Amino acid sequence: MSRAFVRESDQDAASESLPERPISPHPNFVTPQGLRQIEETIRELESARQAARAAEDEAALARIARDLRYWTQRRATARVIEPPEAPGTVRFGVNVTLRLPDGSERSFRLVGEDEADPAKGLLSWVSPLAGSMLGKSVGDVVEFQGQQAEIVRLSG
Repeated sequence: MSRAFVRESDQDAASESLPERPISPHPNFVTPQGLRQIEETIRELESARQAARAAEDEAALARIARDLRYWTQRRATARVIEPPEAPGTVRFGVNVTLRLPDGSERSFRLVGEDEADPAKGLLSWVSPLAGSMLGKSVGDVVEFQGQQAEIVRLSG
C-alpha cells in the first residue's frame, strides 16, 4: 500500500514538526540560583520523560526530548557569576534601585536570560534596560519607561 493512503496520527505529525528551542548567542551567565533552577528543570524533565515513556506518549516524549536538549546545553554552557558584595557599578548579579520622577522606586536584579522574570524584578542582563544600566553608578540617570530614573542604590 502506498504511504499516500496511510494517515499519520496527529501525535506523529506534532512530534516531527516540533521546532528546537533557540539558544541565545550571548554568553550564558547565570547566578548560583539560576544554575540550581536549570538543574531542577532537568531533573523534572527526566522524571516527566519516564512518565511519558510509561504512558507511551510520543508527543510528550518529543517535547521533553527537545526541552532536555535545550536545558542540557544551557547547563553545559552556564558561567556562574557570583554577585559582588558591595558593587560600585551596575553589573551582572547586582540589585539596582531606580527612583522615578514621582519619587517611587523600582528595584531590579540583573540575572541570566533563563532566570529573568520582570514581574518579580529579575531582569535579563541582555535586556535593553539592563544594557542602559550596565557600568553606571549611584547618581547616574537612565531612561525607564519613557522617563528619566536615577540609580539610587546598588547591592549584591
